[in-house]
Amino acid sequence: MGEKRRFGPRRGEFRERERADFMPKPVEVGKVYEVEIQEMSRRGEGVARIEGLVIFVPNAKQGEHTKIKVTKVNRRCAEAEVVTETQGQEANKEE
Repeated sequence: MGEKRRFGPRRGEFRERERADFMPKPVEVGKVYEVEIQEMSRRGEGVARIEGLVIFVPNAKQGEHTKIKVTKVNRRCAEAEVVTETQGQEANKEE
């Protein structure tokens, strides 16, 4: 009974979750990355990952290998748009 219960951090302490907010993200807004769309989201957007960060890409299909441009970076995910498809995918579509 002599122990005091603590609810939350003391002054000056950081919780692990707060510390994660300050960690640098593996992507930057405006930069172009080459990714593979691994799955589809519930909203119908393609989902890619770069170093574990989830990136939502509208108008992308599962299995597609494409270049994307990051438009928005949040705490847990990012959004991007398709820039161009790589040459290998375009050749497969023509056949």
